[in-house]
Amino acid sequence: MMSEGLRERSKARRREAILRAAYELFADRGFEATTIADIAAAAEVSPRTVTLYFPSKLELATSHFDALADRLATALRERKEGWTTLDALEAWLRADLAEADDLDDLHERMLDLNPQLRAVTNVRLTEVIQEGARILAEERGDAPDDFGPRMAAAAAAAVVSEVCHHGQEANIDRAIAFLRAGLATLDGEPADS
Repeated sequence: MMSEGLRERSKARRREAILRAAYELFADRGFEATTIADIAAAAEVSPRTVTLYFPSKLELATSHFDALADRLATALRERKEGWTTLDALEAWLRADLAEADDLDDLHERMLDLNPQLRAVTNVRLTEVIQEGARILAEERGDAPDDFGPRMAAAAAAAVVSEVCHHGQEANIDRAIAFLRAGLATLDGEPADS
């Protein structure tokens, strides 16, 4: 039992070492110029170990963000009773950004220097936000493809993206106030023609 916990911690450390090595190399050399062998050497593991943890270089590059997007999707789907979708989004932003660490900063640096990876993460964020739009539509009694929930989802995607890059409390406060005000205007929206 004790060795099981030690093994899991060892795996987690190895996985993080691979992520850190990859993100540093992607930020310094670029995604395309970095090989699995380069990552393995920097992480002090074999190339096979890298591919056991991350089957492709793209999966490795997006792994950190995918985990963030999964946490957001879970927060929206499994929100507390009585909470709105926006309440869940706000709680997730505050909790997730409070736990940000230097790997998050390194991930951001990697994305800044590799626009193709930023595009991939934006698509993933959009998918999660669209799921949020479906939840919001259900919450409001709207059809999932109505203009209001789609517009709210587009605004939320932009706001979340900005807040993830500028996660100070004041920015979260402003972002949530902006989204709440926008949602309030939907109550008087005209029907789609």
